[in-house]
Amino acid sequence: MKWQPVCDLRFKLAEGPFWDDVHQGLYWVDIAAFRALCLHQGQVRHWQLKEPVSAFIPTTQGDALVTLASGVYRLDLDSAAEEPALSLLCVADPVAGNRANEARCDDAGRLWLGSMQNNLDAEGGDLPLERRSGGLFRVDAQGQATPLLSEQGIVNTLLWTDDGRALLTADSLDGVIYRYPIHAHGALGARDVWAARHERGTPDGSAMDAQGYVWNARWGGHCIIRFAPDGGVDRVIDLPLSHPTSCVFGGPDMTTLFITSARPASDALALDGAVLQMETGITGLNSQRFAG
Repeated sequence: MKWQPVCDLRFKLAEGPFWDDVHQGLYWVDIAAFRALCLHQGQVRHWQLKEPVSAFIPTTQGDALVTLASGVYRLDLDSAAEEPALSLLCVADPVAGNRANEARCDDAGRLWLGSMQNNLDAEGGDLPLERRSGGLFRVDAQGQATPLLSEQGIVNTLLWTDDGRALLTADSLDGVIYRYPIHAHGALGARDVWAARHERGTPDGSAMDAQGYVWNARWGGHCIIRFAPDGGVDRVIDLPLSHPTSCVFGGPDMTTLFITSARPASDALALDGAVLQMETGITGLNSQRFAG
């Protein structure tokens, strides 16, 4: 498989890719640089924020959500790069010292947001992770947040089975991807391990293809693992970077896989921190906008 960077830029901690199928654009963030970015028609735009931002998701109203350490905000996409116009939607996680991490919308357009202890200082430098204080929350179109899980380490991967009856999500501190049944009233049932530990890195963000296979970025593993619908390993896809963070399907035919990555402070590979793209020949699922 042939990989190609989408631009010449390198990022500290690129994450949260989202494909805009209407405008054929790619959204992502650099968590540690406090920056939201968009690639459209070969041009990269950015919005400089004042705190860590973990996801950048367009809405059905034409603006976008950004998930910051202090809450979930609406961002006016017409606002200036250095003076982004923000309005607070909600504070999903009330725990002091936490920040947002993984965030995706389900087929109903509700935002699912996983949090963790904030491990970044005011300049985006690393802080030690000392507690499992994260949670998982669901935010509806009106901004009402419902807590679903607590005592989480690092929530990563948010995907749903094709019948919508189960959530697939990883806790990177545990090194596995869990499966939670979703009850009729919206609560989550008892979890089981869907994809076990693997020697090739730690589970980070994921994308799902139309066949129900999960493409999981492996932090520190130099690869993506494609898991079958039963959680078994289908294939390991080597990457020219050390710390892939997440991936999403996009492109005109929804067969291009976009991969975000982090750039370590030392011993970085040439493409570490790049956003890559690769033609897979396999159709992926659309990214879902926020319905509010």
